[in-house]
Amino acid sequence: MTTRLIFIRHGITEWNKQRRYCGRKDVPLSRQGKIQVLKLRPGFKHAEIDGIYCSDRKRALATRALIFGKRDFTKVKQLREIDFGVLEGLRHEQILKKYPQAYKKWLRDPFRANIPRAETMADFKKRITGAVRRIVGLNPGKTIAIVCHGGVIGIFVSSILKSRRFWKYVPSPASVTLVRYGGNKYSLDKFNLKRMPKL
Repeated sequence: MTTRLIFIRHGITEWNKQRRYCGRKDVPLSRQGKIQVLKLRPGFKHAEIDGIYCSDRKRALATRALIFGKRDFTKVKQLREIDFGVLEGLRHEQILKKYPQAYKKWLRDPFRANIPRAETMADFKKRITGAVRRIVGLNPGKTIAIVCHGGVIGIFVSSILKSRRFWKYVPSPASVTLVRYGGNKYSLDKFNLKRMPKL
């Protein structure tokens, strides 16, 4: 029995465009982000999706509404983006001035370097893998959409592949990543698609 997971990253926000770190902050979709998401919507028109789970942040909720309309869904707080601590709301150049050493170490290997008041990668990974495990447990053999954030998808995909290259697996805004669960393991099917493929 195979369970299919369709991870959907929300569209771009103004903070994304300004290269500000946005994790726990509840930032809405930008106009451009809404347009990006609307381009995804036709691919879901005929997709047989049994359930929808969504982060409780505005950018994810708006993405879900644009794609799925008034369909029932489950809001999951545990699907929030990583908490960036003192980096929240700051741009790259601002961080280099305020926290140069910690930031450079964190960019090189976020699993070994910690940002003040931020969620550690180990805690983030535990939170996300736990949330996905619960969703899969409730939906054996079904096709499930999970609307969330780039870091959420990045940490989950890198954990499947047993890779520490977290940044490589953070997908683009308004993208689709497909994962299968069967035989007691996850496998990556498609990554960072700009259109929903036929299942």
